[in-house]
Amino acid sequence: MSEQEVFDTVVVGGGPAGATAATDLARRGRRVLLLDRAGRIKPCGGAIPPRLIEEFAIPDALLVAKIDSARMVSPADRRVLMPIDGGFVGMVDREQFDEWLRNRAAAVGAVRRTGTFERLERAADGSTLIHYRDAEDRPATVAARSVVGADGARSAVGRQAIDGADRVSCVFAYHEILRAPEATADVDYHPTRCDVVYKGALSPDFYSWIFPHGPTLSIGTGSMHKGFSLRDAVADLRRTTGLANCETIRREGAPIPLKPLARWDDGRNLVLAGDAAGVVAPASGEGIYYAMTGGRLAAEAVDEFLATGDARALATARKRFMKAHGRVFMALGMLQRFWYPSDKRRERFVALCRDPDIQYLTWQAYMHKKLVRAKPLAHLRIFVKDMAHLLGLARV
Repeated sequence: MSEQEVFDTVVVGGGPAGATAATDLARRGRRVLLLDRAGRIKPCGGAIPPRLIEEFAIPDALLVAKIDSARMVSPADRRVLMPIDGGFVGMVDREQFDEWLRNRAAAVGAVRRTGTFERLERAADGSTLIHYRDAEDRPATVAARSVVGADGARSAVGRQAIDGADRVSCVFAYHEILRAPEATADVDYHPTRCDVVYKGALSPDFYSWIFPHGPTLSIGTGSMHKGFSLRDAVADLRRTTGLANCETIRREGAPIPLKPLARWDDGRNLVLAGDAAGVVAPASGEGIYYAMTGGRLAAEAVDEFLATGDARALATARKRFMKAHGRVFMALGMLQRFWYPSDKRRERFVALCRDPDIQYLTWQAYMHKKLVRAKPLAHLRIFVKDMAHLLGLARV
């Protein structure tokens, strides 16, 4: 063991969750290794709410676009515009955004290293050996008093350490980054509007999207249906929106979990964060804010564990997250189960989005990351309208 590098914490995965955990632990004076594999870019619309920008001190220069509205498109091609009243949604390019987060972690003291995680090994002294392949594909090993697994959906760290981590339901997402077009009558695109498309032909159980990224845009779709051609669906969406001839910069695909794992820690010295813990919002697929929040809570839990030696501290990451966001996840899960199964229900769902109360409460919940209670009568009206549409009593 004396020949091994020893860290207080090894963070496996350098996305928003891992980079945040590494940054926070390094700021607390812990010796941290941030291990991330090369060439990893997650397919992601790149939306971040004002609360994230404020809580995690994201500079304005990282925002490639500021969105002032979203447009919902129904199976019958009805369009409902949902303007943001008095605010905006920031858009980031994950390639640039994630790298900036990793650089920030290194700037505050984390050791940053490129490598591909292979396996964990328990050492006799209670620490953990992390075996990986380095940037030159050579075998390497370091020792750690604690581990944060932030290596994405279907986490290799989680599968080795935590029961149930290999049985998580995922949406398979695929998107293409395009050169943004000039505004013309032939192109159905606006640089400050997100389009969310609910059409079964493009996604039988989720949605498709067009999200502006300043000089580029993300166009993609997702589905849980094995055998459904995501690439063909995106090609169809490009064709119908006039984006078929735009330059394709890159293509990316990955599974995205839509339900938090029942357990995030191993009861010894390891905790999961971000997609590895399943913290992507149902219905919307939003993950950056929840990943960074999960990374921060994992860092707090690990720091407490390192200070006290009490492994029970690791479970606080999940407890604190679910206390703050569990009700939102439950509500979004119900929304997805009720409204996404068929185009008939999706048509009614998009019709509901015309309602000013729904628009206000949706944006407030998204911007501030909590259910809004300020307008009880609005909630009652929404409930009545929601039930009317669900039962087929309302006109579309």
